[in-house]
Amino acid sequence: MNLILYGNPATKKNSMQIYKNKKTGQSFLSQSVRYKEYAKDCGRQITGKYKKEIDYPINLKCVYYRKTKHRVDLTNLLAATCDILADYGVIKDDNCNIVVGHDGSKVLYDKNNPRVEIEIKEVDGYEF
Repeated sequence: MNLILYGNPATKKNSMQIYKNKKTGQSFLSQSVRYKEYAKDCGRQITGKYKKEIDYPINLKCVYYRKTKHRVDLTNLLAATCDILADYGVIKDDNCNIVVGHDGSKVLYDKNNPRVEIEIKEVDGYEF
């Protein structure tokens, strides 16, 4: 299965923000507005034909095309993408029994058309 999610890929882990609960005064961490908007936008692009709740071993290849050439952590991008795919029903979970590899994943530059191109392939004969 191939899927393209348009928008400048955002990481989840490096964009935490500290907020204060107005009722209790307690501080808490939450995702940044930028990541939340990116995840929501991806969710709108994931239509019913992609919502398969995949529960068998797969290789998840993600080729990220970012708007800028700033350094970014590929591992954090992959974690964010896995969470988005799980949250919107493409994969059942992002644990190591389902997402067994990210072979071929990389980060490239495309100023005019930022996106992530996702290729999901079943891995035959995988045992954990």
